[in-house]
Amino acid sequence: MEALFVNVNWLAVGISTIISFMLGALWYSPKMFGIKWAEGVGLNIGADTRQPVPALVAQFIGTLLFAWVVALAVTNGSIASVSLITITFFFLLVAANMLAEHTLYASLVEGLFVLAMAIIMVLCNVLL
Repeated sequence: MEALFVNVNWLAVGISTIISFMLGALWYSPKMFGIKWAEGVGLNIGADTRQPVPALVAQFIGTLLFAWVVALAVTNGSIASVSLITITFFFLLVAANMLAEHTLYASLVEGLFVLAMAIIMVLCNVLL
């Protein structure tokens, strides 16, 4: 259990979590992929739409855990592990979306967001 906490770059974990979460706000906004993504998953987005707080909390926790795993892998010199984990997340997320009959576009938007988060997390660990 100790191996999960020792030599973790907690600054990189925190900063990459916040940057990734903020990127998500932009990524799923109407300025980027939000409108067509929302159509593809059957959601309505607009000024009067309430934010799904439980989903956002779960997303934040998942992002934090992902950043932690990336930090552990980078600390142990295993960028290859980060790549394998990220590709696994990508395909599982795309498959789950397609099983839910979301469009391919919406599924890829979500999967590519995982790739973008991984890049941010690796860069934070390398640079900080």
